[in-house]
Amino acid sequence: MSTPRYRPVRLGHAPVDIVTGSDGIVRACSTEPLGPYPERLLDRLVEGAERFPDRTFVARRGADDEWQRITYAMMVARARAIAQALLDRRLSGTRPVMILTENSLEHLQLAFGAMWAGIPHSPLSPAASLLSKDFAKVHHAVNLLTPGLVLAGDGAAFGPVIDATVPESVEVVVTEGAIEGRACTHFDALTATAPTAAVDAAYAATGAGTIVKLLFTSGSTRVPKAVVTTNRMLCSNQQMLLQTFPVLGEEAPVMLDWLPWNHTFGGSHNVGIALYNGGTLYIDDGKPTPQQFGETLRNLREIATTLYFNVPRGWEELGEALETDAVLRETFYSKLKLQFFAAAGLSQAAWDRLDRVAERHCGERIRMMTGLGMTETSPSSMFTTVPEVKSGYVGLPCPGCEMKLVPMDGKLEVRFRGPHVMPGYWRMHKETAAVFDEESYYCSGDALRFVDPARPDYGFAFDGRIAEDFKLSSGSFVSVGPLRARVIAEGAPYVQDVVVTGVDCDDIGILVFPRLDNCRALAGAVADAPAAEGFHALFDRSSSGCVSLAA
Repeated sequence: MSTPRYRPVRLGHAPVDIVTGSDGIVRACSTEPLGPYPERLLDRLVEGAERFPDRTFVARRGADDEWQRITYAMMVARARAIAQALLDRRLSGTRPVMILTENSLEHLQLAFGAMWAGIPHSPLSPAASLLSKDFAKVHHAVNLLTPGLVLAGDGAAFGPVIDATVPESVEVVVTEGAIEGRACTHFDALTATAPTAAVDAAYAATGAGTIVKLLFTSGSTRVPKAVVTTNRMLCSNQQMLLQTFPVLGEEAPVMLDWLPWNHTFGGSHNVGIALYNGGTLYIDDGKPTPQQFGETLRNLREIATTLYFNVPRGWEELGEALETDAVLRETFYSKLKLQFFAAAGLSQAAWDRLDRVAERHCGERIRMMTGLGMTETSPSSMFTTVPEVKSGYVGLPCPGCEMKLVPMDGKLEVRFRGPHVMPGYWRMHKETAAVFDEESYYCSGDALRFVDPARPDYGFAFDGRIAEDFKLSSGSFVSVGPLRARVIAEGAPYVQDVVVTGVDCDDIGILVFPRLDNCRALAGAVADAPAAEGFHALFDRSSSGCVSLAA
């Protein structure tokens, strides 16, 4: 079999020292030292405004369907104005900024204004405000953070959550509309504030240890925790990324991205890459859903990106579209250097499809990169840079990241230490103490295994979560993560997700959530046929020996 040809890009390939002790603990770190990085993330914004003031930093489609652009120079001016407005209101770490709205130009301007003034900001998931019935997560965040100002976006849409969760004493800023019965400040009032010398003094007082934002964990199994995120964490992590992928610094990145800024992948990783490397970020109002993915495709036909990021579902949808849309292929592959995915595992079937499309159109593959990161490590700790990468691989530690694998319940839990690791959770000392070991390594709860024990330099693969694994009544250990990933991969593209059950039971149970449209197509059914037909077909036609299941 011939070796695949990839589009040439410069990647970091420094050797990694891997040592296994007599106690079974594996320690790994890159032999390449971490290079210097700025004291503040916004130092890169200031530098960009001096070197290329008219370059677009961020853009989003406006009501007229045209791209509304903010240059580097414009963003500095607006951040300084907003910083003055926040200082005038005497906001602080005990009265931070809370942002409820989706990714937007106003969202980013307010975040940068808060960073300039040395005031933490905390972006929350818009779904917690717009889709929740009881607003429990917003209630929790307000009680934990005690914000002094809240950005609510459209007043009409966010009015119910504001009325239910935000005290009358807290100022609410809207970008449009109003909240009936409540005084609100329009966002333009912040950018219209005239900066004074206090703004420059506030910026000079910030540094590596300054808290930039408080980023909430998902809270899927426990109460959400606010991860303290500092300038040091964000800047060191971007330097780790740059040394792992030197191509990021060779040409200003152009990115189109929908990933939400309340999540570390979109808000810390992707926004950070654009800013740290003098790039341009286009805000994509599409999402990988049947209703909204068309907007993403429209944008990708227009914007030629040098890097592209998505979650596995987005890549699956894009792979299907690239096979049939010539205009999309032409633009998408014209400048693309690297592809990234995160948040979940990408099935090998979807990965192979993307490789086939690229080979047919470009005569070469585009490297798909992934790794392992989390909110607590701002986010990246490991990446794959070896020539052959497959689904499940997470690679090796980045320069500056120390990694330790500790035997636990028959697996190896990965732990991290370095300047990119959080100091702790905001106002949660007990929870903070519980996730650091005696050597100050952050205990991730994720398990890894060697890709090839005989070749440690090949790196590591994801081996599930320590906490989610369980035993059957027979005493047999069930490794949930790999089992779940295998079922999804074997069922691609017909299986959306699965839940593995069977704690203390005789057998493993699997609850399957099908992708109904794909199942209908598999069954040869018409669009309005019962979904059960396609679901039956998935298992009846399976080549892996599955028995038929009732829908």
